[in-house]
Formats: sequence, structure tokens, C-alpha cells
Amino acid sequence: MPSGTSEARVISVIDDDESVRNAVRSLLRSLGYRVAVFASGEDFMGSEHIDDTACLIIDVRMPGMSGLDLQRRLLAASRRIPIIFITGLDDDDARRQALDAGALAFLRKPFREQTLMDAVRSACKV
Repeated sequence: MPSGTSEARVISVIDDDESVRNAVRSLLRSLGYRVAVFASGEDFMGSEHIDDTACLIIDVRMPGMSGLDLQRRLLAASRRIPIIFITGLDDDDARRQALDAGALAFLRKPFREQTLMDAVRSACKV
């Protein structure tokens, strides 16, 4: 496992685009992280991984519950999970909302692998 993580902890990736989920999962697994992927915020909220998630990587805009909605629900439930947002849109308002609510990073797709890796390492130290 990468230093600073526990074997019981997982990085959860939530994106409605299967190719993004698979690419991020492959990258993180190559670094030694345990990874769970979800197609929606609703899927994540109903999963067994909500309690063992060390970091969330969330798409901002998804059908159903958006990434911002999920962030608000987690905060309202006093779940302090470090969040890295990813998006394919230029959306300064969403960026401001996410960061103001405590997100660690807000990355625009396509992002550099190193940028994501650095953000995950930072999140796992929180």
C-alpha cells in the first residue's frame, strides 16, 4: 500500500462515464491503492464502501445526484471524506462551490495523471 494509507481504506471513484471510471481505477491500482467505482452518487451512498473510503474522486455533473449534491449530503451527515472533483466543463461557479465546501482539488478533464496522483496522496494524508 502507498505510505499513509491503511489496507482497509479505499479510494472511491464516482463518474457516469465508464471509460473515466476504468482509467482512474487502473491508474490508482497501479499505485497500490484499493479502488471502488460507482456510476452515481446514489450507488456510492448505498454501498458498503461509504465507511471505509479514504478519498472520493467525483464527477461534478452526473445524472441524478450531482457531485456537488453528494458533497452537501456527506457534509450534512457529518462525513468528512476528502473530495477531489473532476469535470469536463469550464464551470467557475461549481469550482467555487466545491472548494468553499472543503473539496481538496477541482480538476478539469483531461487532467495530467501526476496532478491526480498528487491530489490523491494529499487526500490520504488528511
